[in-house]
Formats: sequence, structure tokens, C-alpha cells
Amino acid sequence: MRQFWTRRVMLAGLAALPALPAFATAARKRTGMSAHDFDFTAIDGKPLPMKQFRGKAVLLVNTASQCGFTPQYADLQKLWSDYRNKGLVVLGVPSNDFGGQEPGSAEQIREFCEVNFDVDFPLTEKQKVLGQDAHPFYRWVAAELGEDALPKWNFHKYLIAPDGSLAEVFSSRVKPTDPKVIQAVEAALKAAKPA
Repeated sequence: MRQFWTRRVMLAGLAALPALPAFATAARKRTGMSAHDFDFTAIDGKPLPMKQFRGKAVLLVNTASQCGFTPQYADLQKLWSDYRNKGLVVLGVPSNDFGGQEPGSAEQIREFCEVNFDVDFPLTEKQKVLGQDAHPFYRWVAAELGEDALPKWNFHKYLIAPDGSLAEVFSSRVKPTDPKVIQAVEAALKAAKPA
């Protein structure tokens, strides 16, 4: 019975997802900061400073293991496999903020991703992505683009340009292999290369 109720709640949450406004231009730089000013901790407990990705495009995604969008892990891995040698980093940020759909420990999350989706792109430790306790990166997103740009559910995507600005925002419903994501990634990678 609990599994049925959980699935109904999960599906009801997906149906209530609002459409995300399109952000076709880079962030307005309200704060004077960039994504490179933030640090995460990798899922293995090691430091993961965003400045190490300077000069690369980064697709940063809040993830969860028990979500209707969880199969997007496979698409994220494909994107990573196809573009990592061209300068793209896919960065998964596990979060339990939406429907309690990422309850596991770091080890459980990592094992789930490896066993079920062969994930080898970087993952962070579990983070809050909403509210006052949200990771500073997400508070910065709100300052740069407004509250509407914050995740509304799991698998919300930010494309970070090689200079650390926010290039694009994609809602949970947009798959990582969607043509508009591919086009944005390729444009960001092209911009990263010297003329």
C-alpha cells in the first residue's frame, strides 16, 4: 500500500510541475560572482571546487534515485560519454528536497548510479537545493536569475558556460539528450575554444 501511495504522490508532483520560463541568455551578473566561486564536496568526501572546471561547460543537475525522472541518469551518462573529451562536465547533485526521493547515504547513491546506469560522471554529496539551507550555488542562481530559475523538481538542469556564467536552464521534463540541450552544449563548447 505504501509503495502505491508513494507512486501516486510522485506522479501528482510531476503533474503539478509548472512550465519553466526560457532563459536563452547568460545570467545578468547581479552578484558579480560566477559558478566558479562555489565549492561542493564530491560523493567520496573529497573537495570539489567548481573553479577546476574553468574553461569547460558544465551541466549541473539535481538528481534523485527514486524519481520518475531517474532514468535520465542514462541520458546524462550518454551526454557525458559523448562530450567529455570535447570539454563538457556533467555534475550530478543528489538532493532529497522533492518528495524524499533521495533518502540514501552517499555510498548507496553512488552504488545505485553505478549499478543501474553505469554512471562515471562526477557526483556531489547530497545537497539541499531549496530554501535558506540550500547550497550557496543555488542561492546564487536565485540572485542571478530569480526564484523562477530554482529547481521545481529533481533533474532540473543548469548549463554553466566556460566563464562560469549561467548559460541555460532546463526543466526536469527536458531530457539531457533533447536537441535543445545538445545545441546549447555545443554552443557553449564552441565558445570555449579559441578562435
